[in-house]
Amino acid sequence: MPPPYTPEEIEHLARRRAGAKMGWYIHACVYVFVNLGLFAMSSHGFGTRPWSVFPVLGWGLGLAFHGISVFLLGRGSAFRERMVARERERLQREQERR
Repeated sequence: MPPPYTPEEIEHLARRRAGAKMGWYIHACVYVFVNLGLFAMSSHGFGTRPWSVFPVLGWGLGLAFHGISVFLLGRGSAFRERMVARERERLQREQERR
């Protein structure tokens, strides 16, 4: 079990998590609006083929990795905290055996 956080640590962690999530939401909104514009350009005469799929896929991959880093692997995420707790318990068991 992790040690309890002080009120200052809770505030700092909450602001940090909220900032990271807000950054991802802004990234996602920019992605949607820019790619809608690119799709409109692609389908209304700027090129003979639908080229807008390439930025959608490339940038979409970057957006997915950004989301994984924020929601799954970010400091304080439930997934990461469970992994840290498991490792802490494993290390404590190894130390007790010695």
